[in-house]
Amino acid sequence: MNRIPAFIAIATLGTLSATAAADMYKSGGGSLYAGGNYTFVNIDVGSDDADLGTLSAKVGGYVTPYFGLEARAGFGVADEDVGPGSDLSVNSFFGGYATINVVNESPVTPYGIIGFTRYELELDGPGASIKEDETDLSFGAGVNVAITEELSGNVEYMRYVDTDDATADGIGLGLTFHF
Repeated sequence: MNRIPAFIAIATLGTLSATAAADMYKSGGGSLYAGGNYTFVNIDVGSDDADLGTLSAKVGGYVTPYFGLEARAGFGVADEDVGPGSDLSVNSFFGGYATINVVNESPVTPYGIIGFTRYELELDGPGASIKEDETDLSFGAGVNVAITEELSGNVEYMRYVDTDDATADGIGLGLTFHF
């Protein structure tokens, strides 16, 4: 008689631990998160273009498993020479975004992102410095990949600015911590 309850207890524990292991890699993570990205940015102005690099921080939360809100802010870390003695750089940028997440049973969560970004660029030349800022609708798509329950990696494409004067696109790589 004692063998049947022991068997049921062992089977139940085995099922619970298998479920917990499977949930560890289930996409969607915790409801609040913070992270950082390095982004390879391409700026096109007329027929000229420049390849820059930025670091950014992000904080956000999932309103539902499928819809989230986040804020980002960052600055440039890699400038480009665009002429004799002239250097183009990203001084700063910040924005607010909404995400649409394709939650599923795998560790991979594709998402779309849309919002507004304010970008400030600076052109340092011989004897002069010109700052230009743009605010525009931004959109993109990416993929979060769960590494553990609290940590995920991501890769994403963003169109930050698309005006008559310039476009700014980026491909970012980052880490996100879920709380």
